Amino acid sequence: MFAQFDNSYTRLPARFFTRVSADAARAPRLLAFNDRLADRLGITERDPDRLARILSGQDVPTGADPIAQVYAGHQFGGFSPQLGDGRALLLGEVVAPDGARFDLALKGSGRTPYSRAGDGKAWLGPVLREYLLSEFMAATGLPTTRALAAVATGEVVLRERPLPGAILTRVAASHLRVGTFEYFAARRDRDGVGALYDHTRARHYPDVATPFDLIDAVIGRQATLIARWLGLGFIHGVMNTDNTTLSGETIDYGPAAFMEAYHVDTVYSSIDSFGRYAYGNQAQIIVWNMAQLASALLMLEDDASAALPRWQALLNGMPARIDAARMAVFGRKIGLADATPDDAGLIDGLLAIMQRGQADFTNTFRALADDMNVRDHFLDPGLFDAFAPAWRARLASEADPQAVMRIANPVLIPRNHRVEEAIQAAVTGDMAPFERLLAAVTDPFTDHTAHADLKIPASPENAVTQTFCGT
Repeated sequence: MFAQFDNSYTRLPARFFTRVSADAARAPRLLAFNDRLADRLGITERDPDRLARILSGQDVPTGADPIAQVYAGHQFGGFSPQLGDGRALLLGEVVAPDGARFDLALKGSGRTPYSRAGDGKAWLGPVLREYLLSEFMAATGLPTTRALAAVATGEVVLRERPLPGAILTRVAASHLRVGTFEYFAARRDRDGVGALYDHTRARHYPDVATPFDLIDAVIGRQATLIARWLGLGFIHGVMNTDNTTLSGETIDYGPAAFMEAYHVDTVYSSIDSFGRYAYGNQAQIIVWNMAQLASALLMLEDDASAALPRWQALLNGMPARIDAARMAVFGRKIGLADATPDDAGLIDGLLAIMQRGQADFTNTFRALADDMNVRDHFLDPGLFDAFAPAWRARLASEADPQAVMRIANPVLIPRNHRVEEAIQAAVTGDMAPFERLLAAVTDPFTDHTAHADLKIPASPENAVTQTFCGT
């Protein structure tokens, strides 16, 4: 047996999904496999050829029930009433040895009824990119989907030029999205919203008693998640409602990237022309996304008009929850085990001089943790010299600020240019740069001498300033 499956989503009404099979793959070949994650899931198969066939969708393991899920979504603020898994296949739900439940999905396995004009395929670059970024996020302890495997299909995918095809196996707590609720709410399908609410409670929030309690719980998880994104310099790039999970996990790493020189307006996504999802806007966008979820769930109230003020008050309070979570995250990044509101000036003051001094986000915070040459990361070192006395005075009351900072500040991140180098090498058949980078980013808090070059920011010659969706 490949794994123990129990597919609760397919027990929902038929309008929630379509059963579909993966396209044929000419010559599936295993490129990367996450043994530790496989152990966590209770997957015992290790034969590369067998894994390649299963994780390209050619062989359906016993108990799996492949489907494409339907959902809607607000994409860059505009509502699309039907989206769905256009290039993904939910292979099934795996029940781990400890009873935890995970979705096992294939990305790039071919067309589905929701593909619209797309071919449903993925090329190697986005597959390896998501593998690297999601596994880095997991290594930092941040809630995220995971990468179980990357499989080459042996086929050519046509984009702006012919490219090698590949499939990613994504592992998620679930693929329930804000956009899933929006799909049924837009159709005034109260029974559908109710069924989805019950399924979400059973899957993620067993202690929730009402729709109001559910939105409150989801807001709590998302507020913490966004604060932790900001603490890593992470820019999602496509924070549409169909990419916002009910579980509170990060999902969809298409144009995602990590900031180098700190600036709140940093954007990498090639399709984010107006900076809607810029680094500094993410906290506002998640509130907007939660408002869309609230609008869908509100229809479950017996008297929505009477309930509305309470729901609005909850949403209006979300920015304060995000800010409190952000202060806690950044407090630890500067050595404060329990930052207070009085520390906001110190935290924001450091970020302000980092922006003025074009300081590298990751390296500057790690230099604080290691107490080494922090001023050298600023174009004008005098900016840090002016800030340092107040910071050091505040640290005097902390028990072990360096230990706090070393836990909060990774040594390295998957920098854009390094990810691109790994992808370009893999296109030629050389997986060594990918494997080296993966080893580094999955141990991101250890300062390995052998990985010293991976800490260096991009030069103007090799900088990658735009990232692209996987389609």
